[in-house]
Amino acid sequence: MKTVKYLLTEDRMPTAWYNIQADLPVPPPPVLHPGTGQPISPDDLAPLFPMALIMQEVSTERFIEIPEEVQAIYRQWRPTPLFRARRLEQALDTPARIYYKYEGVSPTGSHKPNTAVAQAYYNKQEGVKRLVTETGAGQWGSSLAMAGAFFGLEVLVFMVKVSYQQKPYRRTLMEAYGARVVASPSEETNAGRAILAACPDSTGSLGIAISEAVEVAAQDPDAKYSLGSVLNHVLLHQTVIGEEALAQMELADDYPDIIVGCTGGGSNFSGISFPFIGKKLRGERDVRVVAVEPAACPSMTRGKYAYDFGDTAKMTPLIKMHTLGHDFVPPGIHAGGLRYHGMAPLVSHLLELGVIEAINVQQLETFSAGIQFARAEGIIPAPEANHAIAGAIREALRCKEEGVSRAILFNLCGHGHFDMQAYTDYMAGKLRDYEYSEEEVAMALAGLPAVG
Repeated sequence: MKTVKYLLTEDRMPTAWYNIQADLPVPPPPVLHPGTGQPISPDDLAPLFPMALIMQEVSTERFIEIPEEVQAIYRQWRPTPLFRARRLEQALDTPARIYYKYEGVSPTGSHKPNTAVAQAYYNKQEGVKRLVTETGAGQWGSSLAMAGAFFGLEVLVFMVKVSYQQKPYRRTLMEAYGARVVASPSEETNAGRAILAACPDSTGSLGIAISEAVEVAAQDPDAKYSLGSVLNHVLLHQTVIGEEALAQMELADDYPDIIVGCTGGGSNFSGISFPFIGKKLRGERDVRVVAVEPAACPSMTRGKYAYDFGDTAKMTPLIKMHTLGHDFVPPGIHAGGLRYHGMAPLVSHLLELGVIEAINVQQLETFSAGIQFARAEGIIPAPEANHAIAGAIREALRCKEEGVSRAILFNLCGHGHFDMQAYTDYMAGKLRDYEYSEEEVAMALAGLPAVG
């Protein structure tokens, strides 16, 4: 714990991000160029990202200093609170000790500004004038829109069409910060037009929206692409969550036996868990880590660990990850931030190494968990966060069955104030669960690229 104390300010906010690549027993597979099949170089990524972020992507330094300009913005809401969910414990009649880190206190109501602010800062430093991105539920898009406003950058957001329709207030929030928001697939890009020609009623996906954003950014010399999850530097920026939690658990004179996190692309899960996993990898303290994903988009639990494109139009480099195939379009579940066909390479690598576990849960179970949490703790969670709550409740009930008291920590990655239509639909009985047959999964994986 001495290192953590050294890297915290007096108010216990981290002054450096933790890089798990420094502690991995085996390095992750390289990212490959889609044309040559060879490992990519930093220059290959330069059209899309500023060099500072590219260097963070490949860094193996254990700690990377947070620039003072970024820290100054973080201080508007960091450190975020860690709560003991005592009323939930009582409602479950469990001997478990349940803790949650609450990221809903940020200006946009989620954990996403942790990386949005950092990415906007590094792009501004390199002279970039415009950021182009995609968003699912809108938490990432609104966070980048806010960061763009802070640093004087234009922001264009391709928002997955089903979420664009389901969450109009999230769209309005992005526009209030000055961003332009386009429903994806759109008529503004070749990738979007191709999807609409083949499927005029497409509800969209993060993979499609990524294709549109990458296409626009690559063609504009004044623009760069910005991603809210999956990539190493994005996961790095989110570790401020887990670093704070380490210090806060020490203040509580406790330590988690189990960490639970919801997973779509991996940023929220990585943010809460990586600093604790680092201690595990260094042999300092053991912990069991459970990633929870939607049954409607089960990349880790039913996908394949293979090289795949990060987008539908096959414009991105090839990354090795747990994937359902870049052509996979998940159903329009309300947890729009978790509707991605692949998982972050670092999260996938840890799963392959057996360092973490993965489960999937159905949509109705997650909303039931969210309602139970709200009635016990008073916070309406985002649909994405409901997956972590459902996983934590499962673990707490297991403690009850076994008569064992364990400490459970999860990240409540955002509030649900912009997601009330989802709760309206749930309470009206309009939501349903989704299952995929083995044939459907096989079809989704059939288009994986052949990589030697």
